[in-house]
Amino acid sequence: MKKKKILKRILYGFGIFIVLILLVAGGFYLKIRSQLKEMNVIENKEVVTNIFAIKDSFVNMFLVKDSNQYIAIDAGNDIQVITSELAKLAINPDFVTAVFLTHSDADHVAALKLFKNAKIYLAKEEVHMMNGDKSKFLWFGNDIKTKDYITLNDQQTLQINHTKIQGILTEGHTSGSMCYLINDTYLFVGDAMSLKDGKLDKPNSFFTVDNPTAQKSMSKVTSLPNATCIFTAHYGFTNDYKTAVKDLNK
Repeated sequence: MKKKKILKRILYGFGIFIVLILLVAGGFYLKIRSQLKEMNVIENKEVVTNIFAIKDSFVNMFLVKDSNQYIAIDAGNDIQVITSELAKLAINPDFVTAVFLTHSDADHVAALKLFKNAKIYLAKEEVHMMNGDKSKFLWFGNDIKTKDYITLNDQQTLQINHTKIQGILTEGHTSGSMCYLINDTYLFVGDAMSLKDGKLDKPNSFFTVDNPTAQKSMSKVTSLPNATCIFTAHYGFTNDYKTAVKDLNK
């Protein structure tokens, strides 16, 4: 009789534990859904001359055209969607020669293997998100499914064909979030920042590892003398850089 009571208590406690897990998971799911609804991605198109936005559900990746080649900023959330959207724009993924990852979250790396002729670049600090040193949620780390990548230092500049690319480390969203300034003019910020009413704003706090650091990092991109446009992964773009950063420079 005593054993039955103990067993009932154990089962009761286990049942309560399962219910709590389901409630937490349900709340987490609803929170994610609400955050996704607030995102404002760019439709599949040439946004400005030689820069193409590829829409993949709730995220954008971008392609910068250079002669008959392309440089990709990130690699989308779903390889099938990216394949389909590129075809609509008559862009052959074989002509993508480089992919610059703003960070290694799953919705930015899914189509990497589609770009079989491309070298992959990311911030040196982002490796911590992939080797287990740091994680995004609890013990969950990131994985880009390849070890064949080139790491970049803060402020490092590369020249690929006719395109100049400067990496600007803006850690916070992840340990190695990196913005890319193309030809001193076009700034790609990934998830490191958002845009609200044409103004540069902090990143989505729910998905960010270190919010205080992320907000401090924003100052690194507010004094770029020749910048004209800012492209985000989830919150659209602006072609008025000066207005976008004005309030942050005060």
